[in-house]
Amino acid sequence: MSDDEKLGETLRTIRELAEKSLKAVAEPAGISTAYLLKLEKGQVQNPSPHILHGLAEQLGVDYIDLMRVAGYVVPEQAGASLIAQALNSKNVTDDEMRALAAYLDFIRSNPKGE
Repeated sequence: MSDDEKLGETLRTIRELAEKSLKAVAEPAGISTAYLLKLEKGQVQNPSPHILHGLAEQLGVDYIDLMRVAGYVVPEQAGASLIAQALNSKNVTDDEMRALAAYLDFIRSNPKGE
């Protein structure tokens, strides 16, 4: 099954589970019902991220998940990887570790930002 077919099946299933008509999803997303029908049939290659964003909002699904189903390359949990990178102790000096520990103690002792 192609990415276009997977996306189409996903869109149709979500729309039907939400008990929404083609028109109820398409119009607020800024596309025609005919275009949404083509998407659901897997007849549109590489729908734009802008269109996927509108559909995600109308269907109440995660935009990144729709991008992934459509075959777009998306970073895996970008926020989590930034945190992991920031917390990575590789190349952190002893002085930096002491400063981080002191700052963390300060934050924990003042939970309300006092």
